[in-house]
Amino acid sequence: MKTVNDINFKSKRALIRVDFNVPLDENFNVTDDTRMVAGKPTILKILEDGGSCILMSHLGRPKNRESEFSLQHIVKPLSNILGVQVKFVDDCIGEKVENAVADLKSGEILLLENLRYHEEETKGDSAYAEKLSKLGDIYVNDAFGTAHRAHASTAIIAEFFPENKCFGLLLASEIENVNKVLETNEKPVTAIIGGAKVSSKITIIENILDKIDHLIIGGGMAFTFIKAQGGKIGSSLVEDDKQELALEILEEAKKKQVSVHLPVDAVIADSFSETADTKISAIDEIPEGWMGLDVGPMTNKNFAEVLINSKTILWNGPVGVFEMEKFAEGTKILGTNIAKATKNGAFSLVGGGDSVAAVQKFNLADKVSYVSTGGGAMLEMLEGKTLPGIKALLQ
Repeated sequence: MKTVNDINFKSKRALIRVDFNVPLDENFNVTDDTRMVAGKPTILKILEDGGSCILMSHLGRPKNRESEFSLQHIVKPLSNILGVQVKFVDDCIGEKVENAVADLKSGEILLLENLRYHEEETKGDSAYAEKLSKLGDIYVNDAFGTAHRAHASTAIIAEFFPENKCFGLLLASEIENVNKVLETNEKPVTAIIGGAKVSSKITIIENILDKIDHLIIGGGMAFTFIKAQGGKIGSSLVEDDKQELALEILEEAKKKQVSVHLPVDAVIADSFSETADTKISAIDEIPEGWMGLDVGPMTNKNFAEVLINSKTILWNGPVGVFEMEKFAEGTKILGTNIAKATKNGAFSLVGGGDSVAAVQKFNLADKVSYVSTGGGAMLEMLEGKTLPGIKALLQ
């Protein structure tokens, strides 16, 4: 895997696909700059070599060049993060852009306008990719968050740099850390799969069963497993058409000698709200009209025992509705126990939007081994898929 560390960028223009698809508030202030900070090492390495950087990214899903999706909004915070004044051009192809690139000196950074202002980006259009390719001498992909998309700037463009393309440091690091979980000999390996639906996580579970020793299942998807085994789950979230599948997963896990840990109790509520009445119930004895919105104290204890003895931990998905304070305890305790295991020498990888939001909410991001910046891309890697953005760099 060739990275920016294998190339000297002196007097070269690096065309870098970054993932600066960051959340903005109603006044267009960046509310989470994690992805911009994560892109910094690659950019600084190129500048230190004496090269210049042309940054390209998308922001949101614009339909018609709406100004709210302009990357102009991130110029100031990005300049502050990088410690270099970032220049900006309000398009990403065309004469105006080519002139701005021609004026770029070593040590300077130019940010292009939102790639998705041109529909050719998401269509993976080759002519559009070729126009973009003319802007740089070397193509660097550092956008793990979009590596699973066969878009013009993530996969197609690499064809125009047969010799001059490489991985950015963030992308290389993401691949390395996901592979650490998939290929580890540090056992026991524990995967925590949470979130709302079994259907969205099924391929991951199937792909990792050969590689793990323990599978912790939490969140809304746990109720499909509990109901499939004959439990009473009241009004809790359930995928009735996935009960058969849940039983098959349990059977498959048994064959592969993977210990499956389901919740044994739950914090139940009489409505989906912060002001609901709540009580603790056995997970398979939830009364009608009540729903499980967090795991209970016995479950927290059981999960903690598994985690504290784990050497490799993958966390994807919360175990309760942690966005509401009343139902955040289970996810917070789980995160804290992963942090404890990490302190004791375990390797822990956290990925997927909700888990990342949880580690940030509970100030645990620097207490786990690695927090992935790419939800969908990480999931597809865990499913065993080859990502187009990665494949394009290796060809």
